[in-house]
Amino acid sequence: MTPNQVSAGELLQLIRSGRASTRADLQRVTGLSRSTIGHRLDVLNRAGWLRHTTGTSTGGRPSHRIVFDPSHASVIAVDLETRHARIAVLDLAGTILAEHAGPLDITAGPDQVLEQLAGWLPELIAAAGVEAVHVAGIGLSVPGPVDWETGQVIEPPIMPGWDRYPVRERMQKAYADHVGPSMEDGPVPVFVDNDANLMALAEHQANHAGCSAFVLVKVSTGIGAGVVIGNDVYRGVDGGAGDIGHIRLHDRPDALCMCGAYGCLAAVASGRALAKELSALGMDTTSGYDVKRLLTEGHPDAIRLAREAGRRVGEVLVTVVTLLNPGVLMLAGDLSGVPFMTGVRELLYQRAMPRTTANLQIVTSRLGDHAGLIGATAMVVELLYSPARADARLNHLMLADHASCPPQTGTS
Repeated sequence: MTPNQVSAGELLQLIRSGRASTRADLQRVTGLSRSTIGHRLDVLNRAGWLRHTTGTSTGGRPSHRIVFDPSHASVIAVDLETRHARIAVLDLAGTILAEHAGPLDITAGPDQVLEQLAGWLPELIAAAGVEAVHVAGIGLSVPGPVDWETGQVIEPPIMPGWDRYPVRERMQKAYADHVGPSMEDGPVPVFVDNDANLMALAEHQANHAGCSAFVLVKVSTGIGAGVVIGNDVYRGVDGGAGDIGHIRLHDRPDALCMCGAYGCLAAVASGRALAKELSALGMDTTSGYDVKRLLTEGHPDAIRLAREAGRRVGEVLVTVVTLLNPGVLMLAGDLSGVPFMTGVRELLYQRAMPRTTANLQIVTSRLGDHAGLIGATAMVVELLYSPARADARLNHLMLADHASCPPQTGTS
């Protein structure tokens, strides 16, 4: 870092990452003078973004530690599934303050879905005990490919009517209509990403932060994967990375997928595919959620089909694991129980090179149904408090302060 160019936002990044927790740490890492550090911390303090604590004394003066204050604002996180949704208010550390889950049909289209979500918000925000003006942003987790730059869902097979729809703008309007203004100047910031990406981000940060290559595979009504390399989600050039549900299987040209193609993995091994097979056997199943219910009840046909689905997914994961050489492969979603994991393990250890799997952990989700919510919150926080955006927000806050406190003039 060039000392004179280290901004308040960059100091905040050092504090949030744990690289610095005292003024001395900040001086050592940045090379800034004590007075400059003090001035930039004052800016962060006036914004209410920091908390100061006194450490335990070891005989000398007690240390004064500086930490990011996760309670100064809140985030609304939404986890959309095909037939239901979870929505929650969380603090900036990902602690859930209030949560609501309810039925919601994603095929009803974005207008109806986003309006229904916004309608849940006033009661939810009140239950969380936070002020609406302290909501810093909204994060949406959706079961389809997302163009990261525009926040638009692109050609989603199981989300009819959502292709290239302006999700951000519509959610901002629905929020303003039902809740009112946010703490930001202008519409509340809204960010959108694929559900597997956000689940991978949450699980990696919470339980596998030391893993340099992490893969999460979500198998519910559809199939998708999230990849974290280093500490960053890998999305590809336009958000299409991880869409493994549409890799073709050579021996199932008869299986028609929701995308319109034949032979896709999702048409053979997803929750929707298993629900179709179980329905043909006389059971009332239409989605991965229904299959999960039968697996929980120990239904033998559901267990058999889940294990076979695991083997089919394992066929594709042999290539994924060989290409990425991850340290952790996590299975998540409605089907990710013992039968499915057993099938995945069988194929991986049978077909992958021993060296590829020698240091591979195959695990299941630890955050469970909350992974999407926590990941959506992490996405919002990382973006809103990145150095560049943090500096822009701080500058705006300082200008607003100056405007509300005009200089005093003398009288003649």
